[in-house]
Amino acid sequence: MSGCRLMRAIRVSEFGAPSVLRLSSDVPVPQPGHRQVLIRVHACGVNPVETYIRAGTYARKPTLPYTPGTDAAGVVETVGEGVVSVKAGDRVFTTAAETGAYAEFTVAAEDCVHKLPNALDFTQGAAIGIPYFTAYRALVHKAHAKAGETVLIHGASGGVGVAACQLSCALGLRVLGTAGTPEGLKLVLNNGAHMAFNHREEGYTDKIMEATDGRGIDVIVEMLSNVNLSKDLQMLAYGGRVTIVGSRGPIEINPRDTMAKESSIVGVALFFSTPEEKKESAALLYTGMEAGWLRPVVGSQYPLDKAAQAHHDIIESPGAAGKIVLTM
Repeated sequence: MSGCRLMRAIRVSEFGAPSVLRLSSDVPVPQPGHRQVLIRVHACGVNPVETYIRAGTYARKPTLPYTPGTDAAGVVETVGEGVVSVKAGDRVFTTAAETGAYAEFTVAAEDCVHKLPNALDFTQGAAIGIPYFTAYRALVHKAHAKAGETVLIHGASGGVGVAACQLSCALGLRVLGTAGTPEGLKLVLNNGAHMAFNHREEGYTDKIMEATDGRGIDVIVEMLSNVNLSKDLQMLAYGGRVTIVGSRGPIEINPRDTMAKESSIVGVALFFSTPEEKKESAALLYTGMEAGWLRPVVGSQYPLDKAAQAHHDIIESPGAAGKIVLTM
């Protein structure tokens, strides 16, 4: 740690409600070690998992006090020994800020730092990390989705949902999406979904089944499995797969629903990605940025000192509409 330079950062000293997120102005600027990069953060992404960690309900708990966040975009300030892929002044985004992303500066390992094309601004760069890498892991590494299959993205208007729509479309899938507001439905259709359904409407699952001529769905990417998993299993085609990206509690299902279709339920956790999988994901997603189909949709933006409000809104809002970001 450097004793002379100080920065603003959000610090969490106890687990609890959003109010435990406190802005501190005297946090030492971290220094990059071997194969590490120091980034001056312009924007950082807010992800639901960060609210679970903050609340103390997540499987892995960081050592207190800590700075939340993993997804950041900005400019390389300095690089540690052995770094060759980026240099000071490069526009970059990271998928794994080691010292926390809700801060003016953050350190990340070189293999988690990627160049940000000029076509994308920093708020869009902050919306790439967890959403797009999770969507790729769910669709390709876990569901083994193939061109021509039908995918349902359940909760398609949030950060991971929009990423999954764009990626599914690029992979040649037939894309169905759900959202809970008119704004969300429009967003889903504008980002690659061929059809969109309101998951707050009575009988919406019947409409989804009609859209497949009764055959069912090959792959479901599920953001809120504690509400939807039982219905998902009934909508699958033979051999269908549900990938669990998000859940906020338990749910009761009938295992016979899996037997009837020989279907699978697969959990998705980005944390377990191997170096090879990360490299593969990054390569395909960079191609998407260059080709123009990877276009993160930024929703609400908050200044750093409103991090607590952002944590409240990402969980309590009536329907997601793009990625929530904090700006410096």
